[in-house]
Amino acid sequence: MASKSLSGKVALVTGATRGIGKGIALQLSQAGAFVYVTGRTLKPKGEGAGGSLHETVEEMKARGGDGAGIQCDHSKDEDIVNLFNRIDVEQNGQLDILVNNAYSAVNSIVTTIGVPFWEQPMSTWDEVNNVGLRNHYLCTVLASQRMVPRKQGFIVNVSSAGGLRYLFNVPYGVGKEACDRMAKDCSIELKKHGVTFISLWPGAVRTEEILFHIDQGTFKKKNPMPGFSAEKMIKSFKEDGESTEFAGKCIVALASEANVINKTGRILLTSELAVQYGIYDNDGSQPMSIRSVKTGLLMAGGIFAVIAKFIPACIKLPYWIIHLAGNKF
Repeated sequence: MASKSLSGKVALVTGATRGIGKGIALQLSQAGAFVYVTGRTLKPKGEGAGGSLHETVEEMKARGGDGAGIQCDHSKDEDIVNLFNRIDVEQNGQLDILVNNAYSAVNSIVTTIGVPFWEQPMSTWDEVNNVGLRNHYLCTVLASQRMVPRKQGFIVNVSSAGGLRYLFNVPYGVGKEACDRMAKDCSIELKKHGVTFISLWPGAVRTEEILFHIDQGTFKKKNPMPGFSAEKMIKSFKEDGESTEFAGKCIVALASEANVINKTGRILLTSELAVQYGIYDNDGSQPMSIRSVKTGLLMAGGIFAVIAKFIPACIKLPYWIIHLAGNKF
């Protein structure tokens, strides 16, 4: 029987009709939290249709959890304000956990891979960084207004290693680094009020959309990571990737920790949290960390991949070396 370590907690996961958002919502609900989930699609559009709030809520309940789906367009401020007002009414102002996950730019990112930024329409910036960044900030502002008076709360920005160096396109990397910086800077003001804010980096995740584009051969035609072959990138997702629920398991572990405030303002990697908390994915595996020397050798391929067989996965580069990979100075 799953631990109910979050019983009595109220959580909000934005963008939870599918992918990582849905996986996080399922794990939080399974841990006992009442979980509000948002998305643009309330009910399935027809037989066999997927990716709806109704389906996410039904699956939460099937696992013994509870929650509610609220239709919300995260590009519209009024929808977001109404969302928080509804939670106020239904939960008497209580909100313990916010996961900023809503993202509307996957298709836009895929179509602009390999296209120089100066040849992309300006709408690309807004598609990537309106819902994926500005909305995160607005949700954080509204959540903080509810958490600060109660002197407790836990906020997560779902980010990625794209915040470290070039990935997909320019707006994507800028947005992800801004998500990381947002967590850091907001944490400075929130910490004295007992509210924790972290940025979470999942690894390669086997989301429905990523697997679709892999099966369509999209990444063989367009390589999103210069210096890293499309074949290696595809393998990192399809064969070695995390399930959509793994990030949720990590968030549950963090939200259940009494002294999680000690981690506020940090970028946390799901692969590192797996080791710290003894977390395993649904297939019993633990993802390899980007800090692992073994991982780096395997990515390099050739003779380095052979050498990797003799290197323990626990030998890791210090964080300061990972930081230097950002090439900012």
